[in-house]
Amino acid sequence: MLKKTFVGAVAALALWAGGAFAQAFPTKPVTVIVPFAAGGPTDVIARIVGEHMSKTLGQQLVIENVVGAGGTTGITRGAQATADGHTIMMGHMGTHGAAPAMYPNLKYDPTKDFAPIGLAAGTPILIVAKKDFQPKDLKEFVAYVKANATKINEAHAGIASVSHTTCLMLQHQLGVKLTEVAYRGTGPALNDLVGGQVDIMCDQIVNLVEQIKGGQIKAYAVATPERSPALPDVPTTKEAGLPDYQVSAWNALFAPKGTPAPVVAKLSDALSKALDDPATRKRLLDLGGVIPEGQQRGGTYLGTFVAQEVARWTPIIKAAGVVGQ
Repeated sequence: MLKKTFVGAVAALALWAGGAFAQAFPTKPVTVIVPFAAGGPTDVIARIVGEHMSKTLGQQLVIENVVGAGGTTGITRGAQATADGHTIMMGHMGTHGAAPAMYPNLKYDPTKDFAPIGLAAGTPILIVAKKDFQPKDLKEFVAYVKANATKINEAHAGIASVSHTTCLMLQHQLGVKLTEVAYRGTGPALNDLVGGQVDIMCDQIVNLVEQIKGGQIKAYAVATPERSPALPDVPTTKEAGLPDYQVSAWNALFAPKGTPAPVVAKLSDALSKALDDPATRKRLLDLGGVIPEGQQRGGTYLGTFVAQEVARWTPIIKAAGVVGQ
């Protein structure tokens, strides 16, 4: 009886201590590891939501860009950080969905080594081509690609990039193998698409709006259930005849495994408040972002979603035989 009382007291004390710590958190600036270069979509989204979260939490969220290995270098560092909530990371589709199949020696498990905080925003994927590419719409595009696969060049921003993995999915669904042309980043790949040196590309809407509106490249469809307000004239893949091609370069906040649940909840609440803020929403929507709503908020949903994404991407990447560097 005495032993049970002691154990109960210890548990109660731990619960009280955790609650007290959460109430005091954060006691210093919170570092947000962004595993990509400054100025990219993930970095921009982290800075937008981080600005409002700083106000809610009463401490500055400081962005630290840690690049390398398709984003896995930064996420590995974040996973190994002290689990007190003062170091978190902005992961995305590649680092927490495609990475396990892409990197055989990955030093973290996206489904086990993190405390999920919540989805931040997704950036829809567009199927685009050089402006004089022959097909007029997506149905013609599909037929043309299937008939001429060996003659078509597909540009991407490098092995394990969003543009690479999302076009792997497209090839997988169409049952084709295109000639892939790898670049060091989206900028040079897009420049060659505009110049007509390559034929097609799959990439995030935030990188393509200006060129599409300017008529420099041709947009066939956006791979989301609804049209994007940023490009309202571009049909969805469902409308245009390829309903199974649904993909978004989602971004989400994670804390290291073992971070106290009340701290994670406080961070999740601050993220949700940022996503409800009209000014923050406008900035994300102006980028073409998709904001999670309702049940898509919070760590519980994100944990389930990550497991689904790993299961979704693994067969596609293994079938392609791609290994990240």
